[in-house]
Parts: sequence; C-alpha cells; structure tokens
Amino acid sequence: APEGIRTPDLELRSLLLYPTELPGQQTDYSRALIETPVYSAMLTYVNTLRAKAEILRKQGYSYNLINQKLGISISTMSYWFKDKPFVPNDEVLKRIKNGHSNGIISHNRRVDEIQTLRQQGISEIGELTERDLWLLGLGIYIGEGSKTMERVRISNSDPAVIRLCIRWFKEVGNLSNKNFSIRIHLYPDNDVDESIRYWQNITGLRRSNFQNVTIDRRINKQLSHLGKLPYGTAHLTVLSLGDRDKGVRLLRRINGWIAGAEYQV
Repeated sequence: APEGIRTPDLELRSLLLYPTELPGQQTDYSRALIETPVYSAMLTYVNTLRAKAEILRKQGYSYNLINQKLGISISTMSYWFKDKPFVPNDEVLKRIKNGHSNGIISHNRRVDEIQTLRQQGISEIGELTERDLWLLGLGIYIGEGSKTMERVRISNSDPAVIRLCIRWFKEVGNLSNKNFSIRIHLYPDNDVDESIRYWQNITGLRRSNFQNVTIDRRINKQLSHLGKLPYGTAHLTVLSLGDRDKGVRLLRRINGWIAGAEYQV
C-alpha cells in the first residue's frame, strides 16, 4: 500500500463514500489530501484493489476469501457487486456445507429479482405519449432543475436524464441544438477529454456547445466522489439567443406548470 494509507483490513467504502483520516493524523483533510501525490496514490490503490477484487469474484471466490486475500471489507464488496450474479468455485463449495450457501442463494435470487422487475417495469410503461413525455420531463425538472435563477438549467450525472431533458426542451420549448450549453463538473480522478467525448456522444451536441469544465478540488468532496462519477455531472443550460420565449419566458412557463401540478396534489 502507498505510504499514508491504511492496510490491511482497509475499509474501502470509507474511501469511496466518506472522508477518512490518514494514520497518525486527526482528520486534517485540507492538509493531508491537498497534495496531489497523496490523492493520486490513494486513487490508484483503490482502483487497483477493486480490479483485483472483480477478477477474484468472477473466478468464484466468496467475499470472505477475497477479504482474506486483499483486506477489503465485506460491506464494500457487497456494495460493488450487489447486482452481479455469483457462481462459487470449487474452493468455495468445499467450504459450504452440502455445497450450498444461504448467502449465495439469497444474492443470486436478489439479482434475478432485480432483472425480472426491471423488465416488468419496462413492459408496464409501454409507449410514451406526448403528454407522458411532457409530464415526465416536468417531474425531472421539479427535482433537478433551476427554479429561482432567471435561466433554464438542469444538472444530473445520469446520461439518460440529460438525453431526455434535451428532447423535452426541444419539444416543449421549440429549441434546437444551438440553444444548449453544457458545463461538465468533474473531480480530480476524471479524465477531462474522455468525459467531454462521452457527453458529446450522449447529447449529440458539438464541442462548441461545451464550456470549460469545472474540476471540484474541495478536499471534503474528493474522497466522497472517488470513482463514483466516471464522467462527472452535466449542467445543461438553455440559451435564449435573444428570444425571450426560449429564455426567461420558458422558465416562467415551466414554473407555471409546476404550480399547476402542485395545486392538484
């Protein structure tokens, strides 16, 4: 392990989800992590361990055995592999009485249920009508859109949400690609060029639609987002280009739709 990082029995979930203190220090994040070599070493170490864990898991090793080999906590591996089927290898089967494990059966049953219910949900939705799309986009805007600033903007890390919002804006606001501007919010472990290419492919927009990226170097955010957002978050802004119907008036219409829906709830 790189100098300054806990091992063995590393609680990787703390690195992925929560700020963590380095050994011998009293959680002084700003001083401990501001140095790029430390952060880079941490990132490399976490990614390397996860890659090794994925290989062992595909080879049929249980969480307990991977924990013994790599020192990764079971809770972290459960988070990583929660939606992946598991087939135990011979070594694991020898450790399981009668060749079965309630934990393995339960895990695979959960994976099957997730896949079955997802397909059921897709079938239940059916084909979206124009009004369905209108209300779906409105619901997303209620949760993710800007309502107080005098501009139309929505932010999300889910590519499907951003793609849907572009279609929604085009249909409800009569917009075209030239009316969109995107700023990508990244973290130090993201690749800038790769992230821009990714969002270009998702949105179908040109490079000229993209502003300079923003890289969040706040110490208390770096570890909490480590490895979780490989392409960052897209902040999609509507440009009126001098047409108020596609700017502030569109925002006021959206706010009116939100009010109209809320009055009936």
